[in-house]
Amino acid sequence: MAVTLTTPNTLLGLYQPKGTVAKLASNIATVVLGTLLITLCAKINVPVWPVPVTMQGFAIAALAAAFGMRIGVATVALYLVEGALGLPVFATGGGLAYLVGPTGGFLLGFLVLAAVTGFAADRGASGKPLALFAAMLVGDALMFVLGFAWLALMAGQAGWIDQTNVLGSAFAKAVQPFIVWDILKMALAAVTVTGAWKLISKR
Repeated sequence: MAVTLTTPNTLLGLYQPKGTVAKLASNIATVVLGTLLITLCAKINVPVWPVPVTMQGFAIAALAAAFGMRIGVATVALYLVEGALGLPVFATGGGLAYLVGPTGGFLLGFLVLAAVTGFAADRGASGKPLALFAAMLVGDALMFVLGFAWLALMAGQAGWIDQTNVLGSAFAKAVQPFIVWDILKMALAAVTVTGAWKLISKR
């Protein structure tokens, strides 16, 4: 467990090599490739302000469900580090300033989404569509809470927020429009992973 960082209940756990060095190399490669997938999904976006609609949430939920909590969180953490170092991995660029901008809370919330989804996957949810979908929704909801709290804290510096109704304005512009989108993304991620699990299990 300490070497593989995953469990037999995940898709990654089913295909781990036997050697210790090979397992470690496999885990590292998985994390790095995972950040590339998240980056690609970040570029699939509708550029609305202040928070663009992207496919990052789908990628993170699917990766965490397929790889488990520790690999999922490690992948998102490396992704955020890459962005903080200036690599253009986010929807519209990169850099430390991006992390403290309007989307900063949502980006950090991706860690929570990965943790909750991966936790459920490690305990056997990868083959249970409703259980996995429910876990993804919980993680996604917590991500929204963190993102909304972040926006509320920086509301005084945001010109797009109605200063006479800070909480209502932040919710209406940066949370409410994305709820349905995220439910659909979580559903797609759950169906994708559980479908892959069933296909692989039959083989």
